[in-house]
Amino acid sequence: MAHAEDELHPLYQNHLRAHPFPIYAEMREEGPVQLVKEPRGIEHWVITRYDEARAALADRRLSRDPRNMWEVMRQTELYDEGEEDSEPHMLNADPPDHTRLRQLANKAFTAERVQRLRPRIQQITDELLAEIDTSRQVDFMSTFAAPMPIKVICELLGVPYEDALSFTNWVLAALTPTYVKGERIRPYEANRLLRDYFVDLVARKRAELKPGSGREEEQPDLLSALIVASDSGNTFTEKEVVSTAGLLLIAGYKTTVNLIGNGMLALLQNPGEIDRLRENPSLMTSAVEELARYDGPVERAMLRVATEPVTIGEVTIPAGALVTVANASANRDERRFADGDRLDVSRGDRNHLAFGYGIHYCIGAPLSRLETEIAFGSLLNEFSEMALACPVEKLEYRETGVLRGLSELPVWFTRRETA
Repeated sequence: MAHAEDELHPLYQNHLRAHPFPIYAEMREEGPVQLVKEPRGIEHWVITRYDEARAALADRRLSRDPRNMWEVMRQTELYDEGEEDSEPHMLNADPPDHTRLRQLANKAFTAERVQRLRPRIQQITDELLAEIDTSRQVDFMSTFAAPMPIKVICELLGVPYEDALSFTNWVLAALTPTYVKGERIRPYEANRLLRDYFVDLVARKRAELKPGSGREEEQPDLLSALIVASDSGNTFTEKEVVSTAGLLLIAGYKTTVNLIGNGMLALLQNPGEIDRLRENPSLMTSAVEELARYDGPVERAMLRVATEPVTIGEVTIPAGALVTVANASANRDERRFADGDRLDVSRGDRNHLAFGYGIHYCIGAPLSRLETEIAFGSLLNEFSEMALACPVEKLEYRETGVLRGLSELPVWFTRRETA
């Protein structure tokens, strides 16, 4: 008698979750798009090849607006009671609403604001690395990969760091599909807690702002800048400011945690690439792009729904069907990336899909890139040796259906001797 899990598509079989890349390679060979059934019966089309994935991410016929997919979602375990009352934000909006919400975020989350954080990111990194105990194996995720981005995003947003434990748990719960078993907060409840938290914080920030306190770029933190941007134009509702703040928290935190964690494992499994970076530190910017391509923070893009029939390759996806783009597969497509399963820190190809593409391109990408560059440059300067402290087969990944990240990463560190 077949085990129940054997009936699932390989993408959802637990023993294959940690290393889905061979599965994606087989899917790419079959064609650019396949119909896949998730746990508890939901069917959706998965796009696996690069050219088709990039085109799909920019295709306005594939909608992110949940109002276009409630009908099919209600029939599945992915639907969570109360989700239809969720507040709008950029990730679940189409133009023109998306355009307006993106303008709000862009006003506050500028490249200049991110670059101003460089000295502080370096300081946070140095402090965390100094605390690593080299006399024992260390969980790299809880010791460095998670706290570093949390500290940075707290300072950027103007969120008290003492609240981090609560909201990071809510973020993880909000991103976890309802079919994943275990004692946890349901996604809708987690989103409600995040919303309530930011409603209170926005009210406190607004009370602290003085009349004529300056433009967005002059504010001390991102949340204050969002408030000023919304007040100055009167085109954004309080709910939209709150939901945008929550989205920026997720975009600026979880993607970076996963990029640094997955990147560390990739380097530990390819020590020759670590040697290349030590010999030529100028490769670090290129290496960040390659780590994002090779095993990036996003495995599959958020669900979309076809608002009309969409033909991909020789397959026509019917109107009303759910669609997802497998970023992790597209980033290893041999048709676009020669020898795509090989890590090459000198490749430096920025046209990967690790941060998405099109109007929903991750707004936190510049911050994630900066933090990752500082993180690995500092790790190589601080430690003469780094080694995986357990068999790679023992490593487990958090299942969120969208993001790809390690639960733990045990590492041995040897600190560089100073003269």
